[in-house]
Amino acid sequence: MSETPDRYNHEMNSNPATHRPILALPDNLISQIAAGEVVERPSAVVKEVLENALDAGASNVVIRLEEGGVKRIAITDNGRGIPPDQLTLAVARHATSKIASLDELEHVATLGFRGEALASIASVSLLTLTTRTADAPHAWQIENGKVSPASGAQGTTVDVQDLYYNTPARRKFLKSEQTEFGHCAEIVRRIALARPDVSFSLSHNGKAVDHWNVSAIDKRSAQILGEAFSNARLSLDENAGPLRIHGFVGLPTASKARADAQFFYVNGRFVRDKLLTHAVRAAYQDVLHGDRYPSYVLGLDLDPALVDVNVHPSKIEVRFRDSRSVHQFVFHAVSRALAQTSATAFGTVPGPMSAGSGIAAPANGSMPWISGEQTTFASQFANPSPYAGGGSNGSGYGNAYQNPYRPQQNGGVTQSMESYGAFFSPGIGSGVNETGASYANQVANSLPDDDYPLGFALAQLHGVYVLAQNSKGLVLVDMHAAHERILYEQLKNALDENSMPVQPMLIPITFFADAVEVGTVEEHQDTLKALGFDMAAISPTTLAVRAVPALLKNADAQSLARDVLREVREFGGSRVLIDRRNELLGTLACHTAVRANRSLTVPEMNALLRQMEHTERSDQCNHGRPTWVQLGLNDLDKMFLRGQ
Repeated sequence: MSETPDRYNHEMNSNPATHRPILALPDNLISQIAAGEVVERPSAVVKEVLENALDAGASNVVIRLEEGGVKRIAITDNGRGIPPDQLTLAVARHATSKIASLDELEHVATLGFRGEALASIASVSLLTLTTRTADAPHAWQIENGKVSPASGAQGTTVDVQDLYYNTPARRKFLKSEQTEFGHCAEIVRRIALARPDVSFSLSHNGKAVDHWNVSAIDKRSAQILGEAFSNARLSLDENAGPLRIHGFVGLPTASKARADAQFFYVNGRFVRDKLLTHAVRAAYQDVLHGDRYPSYVLGLDLDPALVDVNVHPSKIEVRFRDSRSVHQFVFHAVSRALAQTSATAFGTVPGPMSAGSGIAAPANGSMPWISGEQTTFASQFANPSPYAGGGSNGSGYGNAYQNPYRPQQNGGVTQSMESYGAFFSPGIGSGVNETGASYANQVANSLPDDDYPLGFALAQLHGVYVLAQNSKGLVLVDMHAAHERILYEQLKNALDENSMPVQPMLIPITFFADAVEVGTVEEHQDTLKALGFDMAAISPTTLAVRAVPALLKNADAQSLARDVLREVREFGGSRVLIDRRNELLGTLACHTAVRANRSLTVPEMNALLRQMEHTERSDQCNHGRPTWVQLGLNDLDKMFLRGQ
């Protein structure tokens, strides 16, 4: 028992290199060392062989696995094939047809280029390679270094059996059969997502698992990532100089608890790059709830000379020549896509009952309800209702349902209400019209879907939710979350433009402050002014708030001041304006947003809907929670078993 550790320590401490001359390693040992980097597990074999198939121009690839790929991996493609006189080189180390010079290495446009894959695979398995070119009378095969005639169609079949048969120690590190197969299947999914122009078939232990025909990227991504993603995604295609980004980003409603639906490709190559991941994550920062992860399928195309793919033998890591520019390009492109998730910017919004139900966007992207000088939704609360002819009975609803509204002409949010009034006019509730259409269809057809995608308010539920009706059915709005997003976006825009409007206080608000708070005010006057606050110390223990941002004029000035001082004190003025800006503005918006149990009139509710329709990212509050959902008429019919 005591001898084993001593012997082990003695062997580990001895240095054989000091007793041996420098010798060139034998080719077999070199291949084994390389295989440790290239062939980490069966999925690495699948990746390397699939990349070779695509480089060979294949349009159809068949993958057959046995026992998770450990017993057998057979991949057949219909690519160009390999001439018989090059078969020996095909399985030799550092032999490749992809590059021939340093200049080509710096501009590599193929998935493979190192010339290590087949040699490494052959060193740790029983490899048989069968191939046939278009002009060859028959196929050729190489096995154990011997080339011989064989039968087969045009293309190449790489048959890998008994992986790690000659390195049993490596084999012990493999996981269960199902786990290894899962890794292989994930590799196939990644590559299939990048190449919708190629058909893929995958089977395991003789049973078909997946098959994807040639299709467009939208269909291929829907097949692989599922219906939930396909019904809650935004297309993206932007160019800037030598950079192009394209693909799909998932709405926050398509987020997941794990980062297993994130696919990023650089020049068609799947990569895991911290720079790109951070750029996308930053774009989602104020629309994603908690620790959720966004879903996306994105491709970045750029000049191969601007990216180094020769960072690691697995080729899953890259290095950009101008990483800052790439980060900013990806961040802003994804941010712009997510900013267009309001009701006026995309075709459908998945509801909780049916992912297909949605709200149509205006065809021209216009906002006809905005006229004259726009006022914020907060100002609707500070002043009497600007609408004429829609009196209230005190509950906020009253006879507003019986009388059509007249559009407001003196500034503010204007609404064309003729169709809204017509809907509530007498005679429409008979249930069936002359053509036999149902009452529900009359409702859907009577509302101007293009102009008012969120419809018109019906009522307020428990002082928390606004119930509205559009041509699709019923819209439910969380009024606090929606108003919070509106204020938050207005604050961000004002700060970005260095034009934060200020509301002077008629009578300054004074409050007790400790020495730290007083010192913070005196030290960070520039930061406070940039945020729209005018504060001053009028005694060693008293602060006065003399002005606040105009957008927050209805909030508690003392609470606002304390929150701002807390952030500035903890993080410093410059960081608050840069790194912590959004968190601070979100806190300020939350202070001012309309609270639960606040009774709103119908005009006020409609003003909120109109503001939502032209506010970026209005589908979520700044904490990432949804602000509204759609229940389509079909969803409601199913709930009440209509037509069944």
